[in-house]
Amino acid sequence: MVGEMDNATGGDQTGSFEPYLGLEFNSADDAREFYISYAKLVGFKVRIGQLYRSRTDGSVASRRFVCSKEGFQTNSRTGCPAFIRVQIRDSGKWVIDHFVKDHNHDLELTGETCPPILQPKAPVVLKSFTDASHRPRLKFLEEDKDELSCPSSIINVKRLKKEVVEGQFKDEPCVGLEFNTANEAHRFYHAYAANSGFSIRIGQLFRSKSDGSITSRRFVCSKEGFQHPSRIGCGAYLRIKRQECGNWVVDRLMKDHNHDLSSEMEDPTNSFPTSKILTEEVNGGAVNDNSFNVENYNFSKRGRENHVTSDWYSMLSDYFQCRQAEDTGFFHAVEVDDGHCMSIFWADGRSRYSCSQFGDVIVLDTSYRKSISLVPFATFVGVNHHKQPVLLGSALIADESEESFTWLFRAWLRAMSGRQPLSIIADQDMAIQQAIAKIFPGTHHRFSLWQINAKEQENLFMMDTGFKYEFEKCIYHSQTADEFDTIWNALLNRYKLKENAWLKEMYEKRACWVPFFLRGSFFAGIPVNENIDSFFGTVLNSQTPLVEFISRYERGLERRREEERKEDFDTYNLHAFLQTKEPVEEQCIRLYTLTIFRIFQKELLQCYSYLGFKIYDERGLSRYLVRRCGNDGEKQVVSLNASNLIASCSCQMFEFEGILCRHVLRVFQILELKEIPSRYILHRWTRNAEYGFVADAESCHSSQELRSSMLWSLRETACKYVDAGATSLEKYKLAYEILQEGGRRLCWHR
Repeated sequence: MVGEMDNATGGDQTGSFEPYLGLEFNSADDAREFYISYAKLVGFKVRIGQLYRSRTDGSVASRRFVCSKEGFQTNSRTGCPAFIRVQIRDSGKWVIDHFVKDHNHDLELTGETCPPILQPKAPVVLKSFTDASHRPRLKFLEEDKDELSCPSSIINVKRLKKEVVEGQFKDEPCVGLEFNTANEAHRFYHAYAANSGFSIRIGQLFRSKSDGSITSRRFVCSKEGFQHPSRIGCGAYLRIKRQECGNWVVDRLMKDHNHDLSSEMEDPTNSFPTSKILTEEVNGGAVNDNSFNVENYNFSKRGRENHVTSDWYSMLSDYFQCRQAEDTGFFHAVEVDDGHCMSIFWADGRSRYSCSQFGDVIVLDTSYRKSISLVPFATFVGVNHHKQPVLLGSALIADESEESFTWLFRAWLRAMSGRQPLSIIADQDMAIQQAIAKIFPGTHHRFSLWQINAKEQENLFMMDTGFKYEFEKCIYHSQTADEFDTIWNALLNRYKLKENAWLKEMYEKRACWVPFFLRGSFFAGIPVNENIDSFFGTVLNSQTPLVEFISRYERGLERRREEERKEDFDTYNLHAFLQTKEPVEEQCIRLYTLTIFRIFQKELLQCYSYLGFKIYDERGLSRYLVRRCGNDGEKQVVSLNASNLIASCSCQMFEFEGILCRHVLRVFQILELKEIPSRYILHRWTRNAEYGFVADAESCHSSQELRSSMLWSLRETACKYVDAGATSLEKYKLAYEILQEGGRRLCWHR
């Protein structure tokens, strides 16, 4: 909401004008002026931070305004994390989409009372602390020695409980606050919530990838999420992280609620749990007081949360029955845990058939997790022979546990007749990684780019543009493993980031996200440095109401399949132009779809700009150095076995995309080959990819997979045959006669 300050506000010029997520402005300058005015009231100064530009037209898409003490470029700066980020919307408004309130330094009141020039909605202010709006709130415990005398800045829970009982609760949570155990942190936040007028629940936990121990824990407002009518997606929470010394520290905090707080304070004598609700883990017979296990905590008399409400089961059950009546290949499954329905998976016959042809690379799209979701809706998506997204299955996910994803992958595998994908693009959460390793052994897991970008902003937001430029150069320009390691280590040393936990983890998992390490695996050419668009686009998203879900789902699916039919029509009715006299071009124009042929043709034309030199020849194995004319820096090495014409290039385009690169094509020209060997014409890229299986039968790993391919090929063809035969009485009679004749011939072959 944007406008001039309401005169009715009078002298209340502090907490009522605090930034909050969703606050709108007419321009980025308005947002800057608002934040400057807010900063004057609170006691800090503002600088202009980074800007981000659109990839399409280069226009500014978002801006950051930061505390003047952000970064470490001068001695006066303390690396303060406080900032707001505004992002432009389609409406032209600028909206706060990221806000960090807490500072890591003392605030200084300037005495200025100039109010912000904009009038936002007043966010909910914790009633018990409104009298502190003019004083610095953000002190670490070690700075507040008069209020807390605990050694090493650690909360004394017994004293805390005594103070709350006596009505003298003094301490607000803040980033940097430490606790001896996770239970103490829970008790503290529980007491704070009771005193402030809200209640809390236990949220997500995160485990170590090395030993499975719990590394961080979230406590959330009881109105977080939308699983129950009483929950309204409140964003308030506190997250604690375990330190190497065994203590737990608050590393993330959101104080603002999207609902009114209760005016009746809960009786503090009853506000603390009477027993440990956070079950301790036992390691080697000894109890580890610094960790706990949420799986054993009783949520509504069950061990796991469920983000799929009963309304979904009722609606989807009716939908599944209708689809099964129309489509004999329709598949659905429901996860049952302790007698309760949990996750749901479904795929129609068309999706199952598409998987038999294009299931070598799948994308698990869980981008609903980017925002507060009404619908935990995920999709399995493949890439068809036109390089279009094709649906391979849909799901509603109960929770983000390893159990949910393990069940989901098993259901998908069952629906697809046991066909294992070569590669999968999915989020990097440990639960997903463990489920993939268990159900898809040997499948190359590549991390989702949107999540990498989000984690990068979260963990490296204080780094300047110079670091980010070098960081991206290291990732995207490294050509060898040694080169990547050298640049990576030099970068971490230069910016003193060797102890950064996130960077350590990303280095260990470099084979799952760094382009150089991904090039040797087949990903159907899905770009490494681009986000993958949602299959359903804006037709269906995480905020879609329940009553509109099915209609939007069907509409979005039909739109995608209509696009595929159009590409099929164009491939068979439009003709590309030959631009060379090469026989290989004539060969490929007959075999490839239009989209794939254009990619091949581009590589073929480019190969004329390269020179090839034989640099090694022994026992039938040759190596060629292929470099661009006039550019010695752009070169690759092509290895060739003369006896069977097996070629490989150091650029690994064929391994990654399944289409020959310009470097190999240049070597084939030197050898005067008239035809590309059949192994380099992948059946999945050809015009007949969705119909025939015989040409690609070698790719089937078992007799079961081969039978499934035959089954789905015949079933899909039969469906089209039946649809055509039912258009008129004459066509019906003809179709019936053909079926009878075909039946007799099949019996004869037996």
